[in-house]
Amino acid sequence: MVFVTGGSGLVGRFLIAALVARGLPVRALYRDKVPAIPSADQVEWVEGDIRDALGLQVALQDVTHVFHCAGLVSYAPQDEDALQQVNVEGTANIVDACLERPGIRLGYVSSVAALGSKTGERAEQAGLPVQLDESAKWDLGAAHNAYSTSKYLAELEVWRGISEGLQAVIVNPSVILGPADWNRSSTRLLQYAYNQHTFYTPGNINLVDVRDVVDMLMRLTLNTPIKGERFVLSAGVVPLRDLLGQAAACFGRKPPTVAVPDWAAETIWRLEHVRSLLTGARPLITKDTARAGRRPVEYRTDKVQKTLGQSFRPVAETVAWCCAQLLAQRQEMTQLSS
Repeated sequence: MVFVTGGSGLVGRFLIAALVARGLPVRALYRDKVPAIPSADQVEWVEGDIRDALGLQVALQDVTHVFHCAGLVSYAPQDEDALQQVNVEGTANIVDACLERPGIRLGYVSSVAALGSKTGERAEQAGLPVQLDESAKWDLGAAHNAYSTSKYLAELEVWRGISEGLQAVIVNPSVILGPADWNRSSTRLLQYAYNQHTFYTPGNINLVDVRDVVDMLMRLTLNTPIKGERFVLSAGVVPLRDLLGQAAACFGRKPPTVAVPDWAAETIWRLEHVRSLLTGARPLITKDTARAGRRPVEYRTDKVQKTLGQSFRPVAETVAWCCAQLLAQRQEMTQLSS
């Protein structure tokens, strides 16, 4: 029996479909309602919350493998408490529930945000791209945003479990790209291209295909005895302008052409911060999102490619696939509404 958290999210949706395709019995956690995803009728759904420690212990009865994909991604100041509760305390509950049932294997979806970058300081000082891998060290003395901190602390909970005998592997994906809800996760980048906005922020973005994340996560957790290790997952780094341009071309739309200078981005996030304080609304852009991509960072994935003998799909192929899927979804919704 395989237990999955975060079944309504991008990774969870594709993971559940892949597990069902393998013929594996799947039990998945849901909060408000069962997500409308393929293969949902072949899944044993359990209502609950990863913040409910006792409920998780019951849900893991007869379970042999756990995939912890649930997590909150947010850079809004209003969500700092929620990040702690969902990402850190929720992961601690999952770990504790697994420890109650010796022999369970855990596959945890962390993030490159949890790696830190202390080992890349010299390259940055020399003006070179910072290359990071699994050996990157978290700098306790540096300033980190609330999301990165929550993923780092969540990963520490998994390492705690490992020290207590838990068989667990960790994957650290970069920005995961896949055809999901237009208004959620990284798919909003593609929506931005579809809406033909004029402006873009200079900088780079590291991307990985959701299918590669799911496949590698499954293989590491189900098909290997590896435990107590983490693996960076990233297909490569591309300029944000190129990503938006590729997506716009796939959609048959006009790409953004005007770069937003750093001073303008700095002004905008400050104005958004004031607006959010006055209205309580979440800012459209934060200090972290405004500055994302300015620092040239590349993630090395030699470890996972050597371990599994598997390479990543090219980013261009992923973008084309995502756009085609999203267009098909829009056309289907248009036909249903008409």
